[in-house]
Amino acid sequence: MTAREAHDGADATAAASISDNTIDELRDQLVSLARRYHGMPAAQAYEAADDLRREVEQHRDRTQIPVQQQTLMILNGQTAALLAVAAFDLGYFPSARTLARAAAVYGESTRFVPLQAYADGTLAYIAYHSGEPNEALAKAQRALGYSGLGDIAQRRLRAIVARAYAYLGDVASARHAIQLSEDGGRDVRDDLHDAVGGEFGFSEERLAMSNSTTALIMGDAEQAEAEAGRALVLLGGKAQSEQSTHVRAGAAADLAHARLLSDNVEGAAAALTPIWEVPPEERKTGIVVRAARIGRYLAAPRYHGAQLPTELREQIEEFTRVSPPYRLGSAVPLLAIGS
Repeated sequence: MTAREAHDGADATAAASISDNTIDELRDQLVSLARRYHGMPAAQAYEAADDLRREVEQHRDRTQIPVQQQTLMILNGQTAALLAVAAFDLGYFPSARTLARAAAVYGESTRFVPLQAYADGTLAYIAYHSGEPNEALAKAQRALGYSGLGDIAQRRLRAIVARAYAYLGDVASARHAIQLSEDGGRDVRDDLHDAVGGEFGFSEERLAMSNSTTALIMGDAEQAEAEAGRALVLLGGKAQSEQSTHVRAGAAADLAHARLLSDNVEGAAAALTPIWEVPPEERKTGIVVRAARIGRYLAAPRYHGAQLPTELREQIEEFTRVSPPYRLGSAVPLLAIGS
């Protein structure tokens, strides 16, 4: 009877599993979506990630094999992380926060540290865009304490720490974090930021764009202009299919803002040219926030009645008005961010 029961149990276990090829296909779909994210409207990316999440869930219900369950939970966490980013880009800050927390739970449950770190980093930048820089700093610093992170993960988190310090007015700490983010690293990789990459990565041009914004918050026009220019040069050196519209527009906006800080309105107008070319459905939160910040700067009394600043302000108002974050999300968090 013992032998028969063991055989029947083995049959039942085999029946409660799925093909490893199915899991490989789901993983390939996740990697493809992460790497295509930069060229997709956020709404389209959200729908694709949600469809993939549902498919992963269906297969999780069909297997009782522990290693398959583990792999599918990691995939579920990665789709939740992409959903969080897409929700943030659409201006749905509360949903983005909930989805990032879900990703963090999957990372913690599976002991997949890179996912935990990515999710905490996402929670950090949601926090400082919501006017909570102390919370942002705590999340990012906690993630930096995790072991097993590659250089790209460290780079992303250092850039987030720098931004949080800038919002807090701690310029010395922000500069130190920028310097750390730009260090070469230890030539260490991990299974998310490097192996999957795409939206989970953090390219050199994205780092430069981020540090440009941080410099602007600190009021350092010279560093902001240098970093924004470097981002555009790095981006221009890539194949067209690999160039991110979001990074180009974000760096262009930062370059324009830096020139405004030097009272170069004509130069700012020239720098803004790339952002007008961004289709409405691709105007993500980061671009909209940067544009709105420039609009507020141009509303200063010294520009009242001047033709070019007035024209730029009107263009920015129209640009942001038809963007998904203003049409779909709440404008309050975007407007609450300090200029």
